[in-house]
Amino acid sequence: MKKIALLLSIVILSTSFTAKKITWIAIGDSITYLNDHLNETGNRLHKGYLTRVTQQLPNMQYINQGHNGWTSGGIADQIDSLGISKADVYSVFLGTNDWWQGRKVGTLKDYINNTGNNTVYGSFKIIMNKIKSLNADAKLILITPMQRTDFVYIADKHNNAYGCYKEKNNQSLAAFALAIDSIANYEHCVVVDLYNKSGITIANAVHYKRLKDPKTGAYKNYTYPGYTNIAFNPDTDDYPYPVDAIGTTYDGLHPSDKGCAIITNMLVKAFKQYHF
Repeated sequence: MKKIALLLSIVILSTSFTAKKITWIAIGDSITYLNDHLNETGNRLHKGYLTRVTQQLPNMQYINQGHNGWTSGGIADQIDSLGISKADVYSVFLGTNDWWQGRKVGTLKDYINNTGNNTVYGSFKIIMNKIKSLNADAKLILITPMQRTDFVYIADKHNNAYGCYKEKNNQSLAAFALAIDSIANYEHCVVVDLYNKSGITIANAVHYKRLKDPKTGAYKNYTYPGYTNIAFNPDTDDYPYPVDAIGTTYDGLHPSDKGCAIITNMLVKAFKQYHF
């Protein structure tokens, strides 16, 4: 009997010290998607933020709901067919594609009044309603888009975009970050403000952009903001970001290992606010 009692005590103690597994669903765009598709980064990224977070919080397991190139509008439109399941915590990391595609950011009234998938505020309402329908007690973390500079896709130079130093469709990327922060405040959930608080900036996104000098035609390394006034021709110019140009991003938009480490540290702090 003493042996049985001892065994039971050991089982109870070991069970009590076993951390509860936490399921985290990360909803996002290519920044999230690429965590599990490192080959699509030209292997410039070695470890994404999802992997890094779960290495620091080993009781947490992630489900990657990142969709390459999607906006919050695309996620909202397909929200019932994405296979998003019940989880303990959800993060939503969207907005940069909404800005580039010229979607209207809208106002907080669009969110409060659930006006539909016509603005970013409205799209987030649809996404948040879906999350709440899956688990009303789930913890929520909203992540603002981070600052970006000139993007050139490593696999296709014709896929490129200017940085957030200029407006798109008369809207700044900062306005999209503010919208997400406003939604988080309204919902009383944690926000990870990459745009304003991460230290990832237009200036340090890359160390330089390698472009042809307009006067000589010779390649030259231009730093920000100098390269913003130099034309890039995808048909004739080399890829403008050699490996040693990598800063907090590896292509002007997507976070590098350094950028993902910054995002990870901020996310881990956010999870700890919920005592994970």
